[in-house]
Amino acid sequence: MRLKIFLLAILILSSAYACGAELKFSKPEYVGMSSERLAKIKPLMQRYVDEGKVAGIQTIIARKGKIVHFEQVGKLDLDTGTTIRKDSLFRIYSMTKPLATTAAMILYEEGKFLLDDPVEKYLPAFKDKKVLVDGALVDATHPFTIRELMSHTAGLTYGIFGNSPIDQQYRAAMFGEGNNFNFRSIANNNAPISQLKTLDDLVTAIGPIPLQYQPGTQWVYSLSVDILGAIIEKISGQSLEIFMAERLFNPLGMEDTFFEVPKAKLHRFGTLHTMGVTGELTVVDRPKTSDFVNNVSFPSAGGGLVSSAMDYLRYSQMMVNGGELNGVRILSPTTIDLMTRNQLSYDMQLKYDPRPGIAGTTGFGLGFGVKTHAPKTSSGSKGNFRWAGIGGTDFWCDPKENLTAIVLMQMIPYPQSVRAEFKNLTYQAITEMN
Repeated sequence: MRLKIFLLAILILSSAYACGAELKFSKPEYVGMSSERLAKIKPLMQRYVDEGKVAGIQTIIARKGKIVHFEQVGKLDLDTGTTIRKDSLFRIYSMTKPLATTAAMILYEEGKFLLDDPVEKYLPAFKDKKVLVDGALVDATHPFTIRELMSHTAGLTYGIFGNSPIDQQYRAAMFGEGNNFNFRSIANNNAPISQLKTLDDLVTAIGPIPLQYQPGTQWVYSLSVDILGAIIEKISGQSLEIFMAERLFNPLGMEDTFFEVPKAKLHRFGTLHTMGVTGELTVVDRPKTSDFVNNVSFPSAGGGLVSSAMDYLRYSQMMVNGGELNGVRILSPTTIDLMTRNQLSYDMQLKYDPRPGIAGTTGFGLGFGVKTHAPKTSSGSKGNFRWAGIGGTDFWCDPKENLTAIVLMQMIPYPQSVRAEFKNLTYQAITEMN
């Protein structure tokens, strides 16, 4: 009998611990927010759906570790008519970058590398780099570093957002000669297919290409976090997907975050959309044939993950908490502080986001855009950090207000006003500032 009671007690305690891994819902008023004001969010999101600008939107907000808002409107899958549910899965694209950078910082805390280690130390394909300057090749002033990879200041580019001679070489390396990727081609379902099938392929393909600028002198959005993924594999001795699952996703209870959607969860994954040439929503990626489903061999650290609102909230809340969630510590608060420090000079900041009212107030840390000053054009705090994905996904963390929020869509290009309006409606719901 005593053994049965003991085992029952263990079962109860373990069940309580498992439940504790879930983020709890709270009445907004208990954490200094207004239910009435938060109720403004859903009708605004519904308006975008009703106007045919997006198929569906999901939004979630947590303050002081408690969920105060979790709503969805519209369709997850335009083919089947399935609506968005709380457990729906989304292509998060570049919101993968903060997760991959965080995974790398786990190795950093273990002494496996230093931030200013040259990338060529781990990936010899990048040794003895040249830089294209005014049409001539010159020596790089220094080998670009892991810190410069994380902050997009390494001299690399993306190849798909610009048309410099280096961009053109990237496109040729990724898609083959004669293929000219542009986002308009997505609407016509004729975007070129990458010929790179693994991270090793990527390193081999762009390793010989000259740098676009001297390392450390500019911020240029780039494939640098994908290269960081290759370094994670090299240092850890594991594939990127296994390392991130074992060291980040599993400890945080992120059961719905992966590079390849499991067949058993395919019904929770929807269609990707664009605006067709005649102005209607058009499906450009379907669950059963998606590159995120079928034998994924290239785990893109820069844009390859699928996730859910609740999973990503676990991650963002961990970051707001200084590296810990529900008793599970991923990183030291000193490392979170390091990651969210601005890495750009003031001149680089001005070019990073030159918009009036924003120029000079925003920089970039290790994996995130960071607010170096309180915003002038919207509510928010100095020290906010955030990032977004090209399919309309976005998140931000406000450590000062102990707040994190996420908006998820599946639309390329997406209406950017959704993000700004969601942010404004989030902050106007705060009734007690920290």
